[in-house]
Amino acid sequence: MLSEVLEFGMLFAFGFSWPFAIARTYRAKRVDGKSPMFMAIVIVGYLCGIAAHLVEGSKLWLCWVYLVDMALVSTDLCLYFHYSVKNRRNDKQGGVAS
Repeated sequence: MLSEVLEFGMLFAFGFSWPFAIARTYRAKRVDGKSPMFMAIVIVGYLCGIAAHLVEGSKLWLCWVYLVDMALVSTDLCLYFHYSVKNRRNDKQGGVAS
């Protein structure tokens, strides 16, 4: 039981930061300093965590927490690709990102 609580705490702590990152990206409409590779690695890590629980057949409720965290990271990754295209286009035209 303690290991479940600690794992949940880790997932909550990691997941808690992503809404702030998403909001910052959405407000700024810039992705300078963001790393799509880092976000992809985080998603792979979450997939490994889910797979471990599915193989083990225990603590399946934690898979839902992994999925929520994965959805948050995926949202930020989608925003990265959306705004990186717009940023490149605007930078080539000499304009300001909108």
